[in-house]
Amino acid sequence: MARDNFRLDGRVAVVTGAGQGIGLEIARAMAAAGATTVIAEINMETGTAVAKELTGAGYQAAWVRLDVRDSRQVREAARQVLETQGGIDVVVNNAGIARNTAALDTPDQEWLDILDVNLNGVFWCSREFGRHMVERGSGSIVNIASMSGLIVNKPQPQAAYNVSKAGVIQLTRSLAAEWAASGVRVNAIAPGYVATELTKRGMSIPEWRDAWLGMTPMGRLAEPREIAPAAVYLASDAASYVTGSVLVVDGGYTAW
Repeated sequence: MARDNFRLDGRVAVVTGAGQGIGLEIARAMAAAGATTVIAEINMETGTAVAKELTGAGYQAAWVRLDVRDSRQVREAARQVLETQGGIDVVVNNAGIARNTAALDTPDQEWLDILDVNLNGVFWCSREFGRHMVERGSGSIVNIASMSGLIVNKPQPQAAYNVSKAGVIQLTRSLAAEWAASGVRVNAIAPGYVATELTKRGMSIPEWRDAWLGMTPMGRLAEPREIAPAAVYLASDAASYVTGSVLVVDGGYTAW
């Protein structure tokens, strides 16, 4: 049946930043779809808690410590997953940070920090986990970009964040083109405003909240669980002819 194409049974899925928010819901969705789900998280407390939750629900799950900013640690995490799980079929590059600082007031370190996590981290993980996929001849990488990589949000200033997510989109397309012949698909999801810790501050500022909701045709923020199915789709055989694509999940924001 067609719905079987969405299953991930027998596959190993690595989800970065899976301790909370969108990453947590993606990890839950991957596990529910049948994948052995590796929680790649810098925070041991949240990472192990998610792994325990999933195994307690009868799913296969594990935790590996991962700071996506450190390419050596990414390489070691990839080695650990290969050693303990026997392979890597899916990688979801979700770890990310955001700051709302005007360009003229942005310190050097803040700019570098955002690019380090949001863009460098995606490349380090794609390179090290993708190396195994390319050698084996199959795999799927799903990068969590943002509609901010396609448009400029308002009224909040966030040049560094926007640039980092635009970079993720172009990296997605570049890797998709480079690795297609090796059987590896690379796609991205571009969420709109989602009810997570990253948007909590903005929603507390009336001007920002009114603009965000007013410019979203559906008139609300997404819940993290509404982003997760898109990741399962792109990871699965249902998307077997999809690569280099950016799936926008934004409640219609970019339609206006």
